[in-house]
Amino acid sequence: MIRIDFEKGNGLVPCIVQDYKTLQVLMLAYMNEESLQKTVETGLATYWSRSRGELWVKGETSGHYQHVKEILVDCDEDTILLKVDQDTAACHTGKYSCFYRNLEGEEVL
Repeated sequence: MIRIDFEKGNGLVPCIVQDYKTLQVLMLAYMNEESLQKTVETGLATYWSRSRGELWVKGETSGHYQHVKEILVDCDEDTILLKVDQDTAACHTGKYSCFYRNLEGEEVL
């Protein structure tokens, strides 16, 4: 089993979240060892909130859960990719993806 290197990032690793059907990138979050374990145990994407300093289950307050279909690890074992079935929207703005604007600020999705 692969061992994620949480020590490189002071206990946190980036987690890229992707729609498992369309492969659209939905968001970027951070995970620690506990949030990864909770994700594996529950099948619901669980992250570490850097601003609040606590675990959070995506969708717990909004109802926009991320049901994990696959967990991949990059070659350096310090970044996680979650492929998920997204309920409604991934972005706190209500957009399906957090990546909906170009550099000029124009909406592209």
